[in-house]
Amino acid sequence: MTVPASTPLTNFAAYTPPNSTQPRIGHLDLDSRTITPLSHQSGTPLTNLYEVIAAGKNAQFIPTSIFESPLELSSVTLLPPISGRDVLAVGKNYAEHAKEFSSSGFDSSDKADQPTHPVIFTKRATSIVACGSEIFPHTGWTETLDYEGEIGVILGKEGFGILESEALDYVWGFTIVNDVTAREKQRDHKQFFLGKSADTFCPIGPIAVPITSLPDYQSLRITTSVNNELRQDSNLSKLIFSIPTLISTISSGQTIRPGDVIATGTPAGVGIGHAPPAYLKPGDVIQVSVSNLGTLTNKIGTPGKRPPQILQQQPPASKSVVTQLTTLRNGKQVYVERHGDKTSSNIIVFIHGLGANTAFYHPLLSPALLKHNLILYDLEGLGQTPTTASSITSIPTYVDDLENLMSSLPLPPAPRISVVAHSLGCLIALTYASKHPLQNLILLGPVPIPLNPASAELILKRANRVRAEGMVPVTEIIISGAISRKTRATNPLAVTLSRCILRGNDVEGYAKCCSAFARFTGEGINWDRLRVSGEKVVIAGDEDKSAPLSATRETAEKVGARLVVLEEVGHWLVMEDLEGVGRVVEGTEDA
Repeated sequence: MTVPASTPLTNFAAYTPPNSTQPRIGHLDLDSRTITPLSHQSGTPLTNLYEVIAAGKNAQFIPTSIFESPLELSSVTLLPPISGRDVLAVGKNYAEHAKEFSSSGFDSSDKADQPTHPVIFTKRATSIVACGSEIFPHTGWTETLDYEGEIGVILGKEGFGILESEALDYVWGFTIVNDVTAREKQRDHKQFFLGKSADTFCPIGPIAVPITSLPDYQSLRITTSVNNELRQDSNLSKLIFSIPTLISTISSGQTIRPGDVIATGTPAGVGIGHAPPAYLKPGDVIQVSVSNLGTLTNKIGTPGKRPPQILQQQPPASKSVVTQLTTLRNGKQVYVERHGDKTSSNIIVFIHGLGANTAFYHPLLSPALLKHNLILYDLEGLGQTPTTASSITSIPTYVDDLENLMSSLPLPPAPRISVVAHSLGCLIALTYASKHPLQNLILLGPVPIPLNPASAELILKRANRVRAEGMVPVTEIIISGAISRKTRATNPLAVTLSRCILRGNDVEGYAKCCSAFARFTGEGINWDRLRVSGEKVVIAGDEDKSAPLSATRETAEKVGARLVVLEEVGHWLVMEDLEGVGRVVEGTEDA
């Protein structure tokens, strides 16, 4: 990346990348006019500012890719930094503007030059557009189009009845708003809403910045120019009603929510204040600049039948409740399946690998195995086990989840626990067996530990590709590379089941699992002292490209395991040779 590690990545801009319609959040460098795509520390890309706000004012985010340079601003489609909700706007909040508007003949509200209470109205969410978008002139509906450059306050917490002394705790950050207005509608309807809520009448942007990056926010300077002619020049310290007063007033009778925007009011110098009035016309360019927030630039478009549709961000919705999840002692929820005799002390835990889920082991559940107490579960973000955008996954976190699972489930006294693990699941099993006693350990296609740098880079790039393109293209690559030629030619059901399992993956869960795999170096594995009292078996496919036979043989030697090699079999061993794998697992001592 060309962004220095010391650069604060807090100029949050919303955009869609080239050749994509998926909204993203990045850091916009105002000088170089480049955008660095951003992700949570977990690696999950940011998709809207609501996610950023939910993470807190002091949250730190990372560049999405270490392999790609920042995007040129000209190559992306800029979006409003936040949208989807009506903007809470304030009228007549600078003394000189209140005076010029009161004397304009268009003020049908309070006739006093300066209001005694904050004047609050809303602008509809459908009026919000981005920096660079055209403002539709609505010719025939209004002939008195005006601008109002304003500083927008973005709220970061939910609250009701907030005291002025505590109000700043509810501020997440700041942005720029142009409160475009149809003056005669404002006058004729004797209220502000209709004249200020027309489509495209609320440009916002280009960025949003947290208050923690603006320690001297009270002195933010705001200027507005029309066709390079300076019209407005003031700063936030000159508000009649301060930001704490506005928050306290608004929340006195209604709940404020994270992501709500308060447009704090406009200084003197609007078009209606000129003699004669300087209304906007097609082709005019309005630039609202605020120190450290950049410049919000918009052009008045040409008359037409209807303005273009605007992509709106969606505020976070309540998530559906997923049933059949087990809550672990660490607070996470995990999808668990119990099969066989739950009273048996002979317990077998099945751990799947990258891109798989509990269905990977279903063909293996023979009558012989069902005599035992079987536990199948999905790793975080895979199968039915959920993950969150901010949750960081790694082999140690997967091991912690397994430890919490075993301590959370009701098990019979003096259990004898065996583990069957596949691929990446072998890393979890080996780490777990280094700390906890096991009866038997069966490893199917254990992947090399650690990966060589080239392989690790390929896995990290696969995570990037999945996030960009979804699971379908990656699935076909895996099918062609991980499954043997014989299986592909003679066992279409195995191929179909493998394809279904892979395609069903949550993109983020799979991508984060890729990162956990690529970055694991073997920490926590005690190769010489695995706590296994019974048998240790490694099962390998002789055509496995993900876990080559040479690496699998080395793993078997390091753990002192019996090696079983299945001929003409690739990496998805259960699907490719169910009989061979079943024979070994069922024949293992006490299994």
